[in-house]
Amino acid sequence: MLEKIDLNKSIDHKEYTDKLETLSKQLSVLQRECLSRQIPIMVVFEGWGASGKGDLINNLIHSLDPRGFKVFSIDIETEEDKKRPYLCRFWNKIPAKGQIAIFDRSWYRRILSDRMDGISDKKKVQNAYDEILNFEDMLIKDGMLIIKFFLHISKHEQKKRLHKLEEHKETAWRVTKADWKHNKNYEEYLAINNEMLEKTDMAEAPWSIVEATDLQYAEIKVLSTVVERMETELTKDVVASRKVDNYHRKLGWIPSEELFHNSTLDSVDLSLSIEKEEYRNKLEVLQEKIAILQNKVYLLQIPIVIVFEGWDAAGKGGTIKRLTECLDPRGYEVIPIAAPNDIEKEHHYMWRFYNKLPKASQIAIYDRSWYGRVLVERVEELIRDEEWKRAYSEINQLEKQLTNAGTIVMKFWLHIDKEEQGKRFKERQENPEKQWKITEEDWRNRAKWDEYEKAVDEMLIRTSTTYAPWTIVEANSKNYARIKLLETVMNVIEKYIENLKK
Repeated sequence: MLEKIDLNKSIDHKEYTDKLETLSKQLSVLQRECLSRQIPIMVVFEGWGASGKGDLINNLIHSLDPRGFKVFSIDIETEEDKKRPYLCRFWNKIPAKGQIAIFDRSWYRRILSDRMDGISDKKKVQNAYDEILNFEDMLIKDGMLIIKFFLHISKHEQKKRLHKLEEHKETAWRVTKADWKHNKNYEEYLAINNEMLEKTDMAEAPWSIVEATDLQYAEIKVLSTVVERMETELTKDVVASRKVDNYHRKLGWIPSEELFHNSTLDSVDLSLSIEKEEYRNKLEVLQEKIAILQNKVYLLQIPIVIVFEGWDAAGKGGTIKRLTECLDPRGYEVIPIAAPNDIEKEHHYMWRFYNKLPKASQIAIYDRSWYGRVLVERVEELIRDEEWKRAYSEINQLEKQLTNAGTIVMKFWLHIDKEEQGKRFKERQENPEKQWKITEEDWRNRAKWDEYEKAVDEMLIRTSTTYAPWTIVEANSKNYARIKLLETVMNVIEKYIENLKK
């Protein structure tokens, strides 16, 4: 791809001046229109060292209202960054609706660096590309405009610029050993850049290769491309349904609609229970074992995600309490998930969860989670159908990223029947100490039991994967549910640690 680019392209000064004035005015107007239409934009600059990324970003923002954009210069990962899935630090930087985020290097940095240093095997490289494509696809389907530039210069031009930078102490610091290494092995790195461009060139987020020998020509091309992409985006119907990605189709398996006619939950034996004495004895033993396992998790730097979902009054709070009673509070966090606030609503719905993922050695316990997208938001019709249908794939991708990064993911559905829920609701209403637990919303949800059951069934089928399976917990007996859940937590962690030794 890059070998075919004519790097001799240039522009005369008068044409440059005339076009710059016109494009600057257009860009200023388009920024306001995108803000009005609540279109978020990400502009990515990748390319060779000394290819002019800083200059071109600076020229781009001259035409923008500074209140509407942020520039992020992406450096190598910090030790803190390395303790979480790689894309977390970029999720933290995605712009709110109507805002623009400009990246001087981006999520492509690590894969390029790793490939150039020869430290990534083929499987890791492909996983990284898959995660990047899923990341961009997820944002695009939610309305993000992604504009990607690769700044291309020749080996000779790069060498000339690096020497010029080194001649002055004010700029010499910008030249690194890696820059010279890349120049020396230019042809090898050219192939790596070609691979990256070919594997990540998407119809909705294509790469624009910028001939950057003449920086004035490059500036006009960048501004023209941004203007063109913004104009095209503004012509789209903002409420148009975007294509729903089918995660299972990618895997070669499509759940039969017949699966959703027969409830997965119908086969759950809710008569299961445990005697009080046996419960007390098992609880004590399990809590002691889990406390020991937490120390091993810390030493091995294993992050853990534990998701609690279930019917209202299914016993999530009590079960979480029994789990955390044995844990060192410095090593875990319980994260209750409520309806998104105004700031969270301005971003992709996954944004608020990527900000809450645990770092290595930590345990994150979610009292409700990202599954609200395919449960309450679906049933209560808070979002369009295509949004919750798309969420299954997005959730699977999140959990795949977690497990790829070495995170243990456990998901529990606490299941009770409608009769048991009614009994517990009544007990809460009649007990002054527990009345705070019952709300009008609980009663409204109960009235839609059948709709919620259908949503739960589909959620369990579409998001129970080999790397992040669901565990259905029979919870009509609270004590039985607590023991089953703690046993599952213990067994999963023990098995994971045992596999690390192999």
